[in-house]
Amino acid sequence: MIELTPQNIQLNARARSKDAAIRAAGRLLVESGNIEPGYVESMLGREAQANTFLGNGIAIPHGLPKDRELIRQTGVSIVQFPGGVEWNAGQTVHLVVGIAAKSDEHLSILAALTDVLDDDTIAGKLACTENPADIIKGLSRGSDGTSAPQVKTLAGAHHVDVKLPAGHGLHARPATFFVDVAREFESEVRVQYGTKIANGKAMASLLKLGVAGGETIRILVSGPDATSALKALEAAVESGLGDKEEPETPAQDSVAWQPVSDGRVITGVTAAPGLALGRLYQFQTTRIVATDTRKGSASEEEQDLRAALETAREQLGSIHEEMAARSGEGEAAIFRAHQALLSDDDLLGEVHALIAGGHSAAWSWNEAIERRVSELQELKNERLAGRAADFHDVGQRVLRLLAGAEHGELDLPDEPVILVADDLTPSDTARLDPKRILGLCTASGGPTSHTAIIARSLDIPAVVGAGPAVLEQTSGIICILDGGGGRLFLEPSTADLQSARSFQIDLHVQRDKEFDSRYQPAILTDGHRVEVVANVAKAAEAASAVDAGAEGIGLMRTEFLFLERNRPPSEEEQFKAYTTMTAALNGLPLIIRTLDIGGDKAVPYLGLAKEENPFLGVRGLRLCLRKPELFLPQLRAIYRASATGPVKIMFPMVSSLEELRAAREIAEKVRQELDVPPVEIGIMVEVPSVVAMAAEFAAEVDFFSVGTNDLTQYVLAMDRMHPALGKAVDGLHPAVLRMIDQTVRAAEAAGKWVGVCGGIAGDPIGATILTGLGVAELSMSIPSVAAIKAHLRGISQGKARAFARRALACRTAAEVRQLPLP
Repeated sequence: MIELTPQNIQLNARARSKDAAIRAAGRLLVESGNIEPGYVESMLGREAQANTFLGNGIAIPHGLPKDRELIRQTGVSIVQFPGGVEWNAGQTVHLVVGIAAKSDEHLSILAALTDVLDDDTIAGKLACTENPADIIKGLSRGSDGTSAPQVKTLAGAHHVDVKLPAGHGLHARPATFFVDVAREFESEVRVQYGTKIANGKAMASLLKLGVAGGETIRILVSGPDATSALKALEAAVESGLGDKEEPETPAQDSVAWQPVSDGRVITGVTAAPGLALGRLYQFQTTRIVATDTRKGSASEEEQDLRAALETAREQLGSIHEEMAARSGEGEAAIFRAHQALLSDDDLLGEVHALIAGGHSAAWSWNEAIERRVSELQELKNERLAGRAADFHDVGQRVLRLLAGAEHGELDLPDEPVILVADDLTPSDTARLDPKRILGLCTASGGPTSHTAIIARSLDIPAVVGAGPAVLEQTSGIICILDGGGGRLFLEPSTADLQSARSFQIDLHVQRDKEFDSRYQPAILTDGHRVEVVANVAKAAEAASAVDAGAEGIGLMRTEFLFLERNRPPSEEEQFKAYTTMTAALNGLPLIIRTLDIGGDKAVPYLGLAKEENPFLGVRGLRLCLRKPELFLPQLRAIYRASATGPVKIMFPMVSSLEELRAAREIAEKVRQELDVPPVEIGIMVEVPSVVAMAAEFAAEVDFFSVGTNDLTQYVLAMDRMHPALGKAVDGLHPAVLRMIDQTVRAAEAAGKWVGVCGGIAGDPIGATILTGLGVAELSMSIPSVAAIKAHLRGISQGKARAFARRALACRTAAEVRQLPLP
């Protein structure tokens, strides 16, 4: 039995990060003689694989089973953080219980912790107490069995007695495994240990049992599938409940690089996985031009000025908050000073006077700023020269908002760099040379932005939505960009650089293994198969997709045949492109999406009217139905190509049954004219109206393909290209996942299959959830194919279903992304 003493406890601690908090708990264990120093890194490694947050302000970090030889004797440490530590998004920890478990002696502590989880009053007291005795008392409850949970038994239940393997007690991880298996069945499940009975579908209830390795438990099951449930649970216990040694090299797609030391970091959103080390380079996409051409009256110029000043204040406020949180108020104070300059009465008075005199707002602002910069610089006083730099920085910020802009060239340094920008246009990103770009980090955008999509297709590590603070960094500084973790580490330590280089080597080895097995199908450990196919935009990419291990093309974006030219492609041009693909695929399926122009994709030669809300206007199938001169040649080319390989037609942006029926009628006329066999016809699921009527649509199509990028923006009512909102447009939002779940259930009821061709299909978390929801086909950028197939081959459908259920129960996308992968 572990005896807690004041030496195991540290009160009133502070930590800037989760890693620092874990290290604090580890140091106590080292000082108490429980562990070797190297076990602290093992604790950080376990946290990278599984979230140890229990709830109610408590976390229980512990090490990897493979590192148990670093444990001298079983023990725990308790570090109290009254001010709280952010564990993961939306999770604040006040009590960190570090565990070094060589035996099962710590289980009584875990049992007491679950009592605390059920009692807000006790948890609150332990979070702020000044007396170690309170913590000792709170975490010593239940060791005599007095706090046994009162769970109702099951009358007339089937039961089996089963012995836990030696060394595998019913602690957090095995309890979670047991719960996942139990929840796959409708029947009620209870677990009895001595006189205690726990709910088999509740981890906290199981932990209260305090079952040690080698002990016998009774599993009781009552319900319609009791026999199957009992058999599965018995097998799960006998196999060790998943509490086995991890492989020496874990799958890198589920593990982000962890820094060795605390340092400066900017957090954004994962856009493309991978780790990049190199110098930062600030890319300015525009050249500021302060013209003196007025757009309108003096009042209109004044209105533009007010809007620019207000936006600049918001930007500076955001930078101040981020800098204060990262480096302290002292480092951030300069941005408060910059905000104050925007309200300088003398400065604004001069600008107003110049505007009233007939000048433009941009020219007037620049004139007033530059005059002050020159005057201060002439004083040759270092302190005032710094003030001049402040005026210049603020001036440039406002001028960028006011002035006309000219696009600059993508002029990069000779050495490869980590490119930083506010955002990149599709053409900017498409012109990037992966040999000269180590990684991408943008202030704006989100995981469904063009930057993210193209970065994934080019296999460039990328982080988006990092906020305006990233634009304040100096070109030339050394950085580490962690695409998988959504982080940019600034001026890392030598130890961090060495660690990151080692991680890159491990990641490269892992990717080589995945690539070597790329032709193996994605058959899960229990025999369930998922088709993994690719998204392409050009005919030549079909061969690359096959070489990468794709089992077909799940999305051919035909609009790229229509872009960057001054007339639409002819029927023959399209037919040649499609047959080039069928030849490369050599019998593998090809899904061709008909023209999806509109929204963010403009084609000048079509002469389309400008729309206030192009994403809600004439785009996709709506446009094709209005322009038969585009639709008919494309359908003819597709049907002709179907004679050369298994081709399917997919209509984009369908929102009503009327649109679908009109398109099918046109397609059928074309087919009859050409006298060719029918092909499968499906639709993109991109708008909520289709999800709401999925049962009706399923009766009239052969398949669904969920476009999560567009579906996300329509479900969340957020433009995925919006500079301020793009970061929040995340396809893993529970609202989007529930839409996909609803679609799959309607399709299954009609005997139809569902694919997903949005960004989340190529994300290990997304692929696992989608597989668990019953999605049959995952279509993704070519570089993601081998890694996703390898990931799926390592899990079971049962685990994927349990993971998907947990994701559906989340409240935010951040919560979903924090779920530990099975």
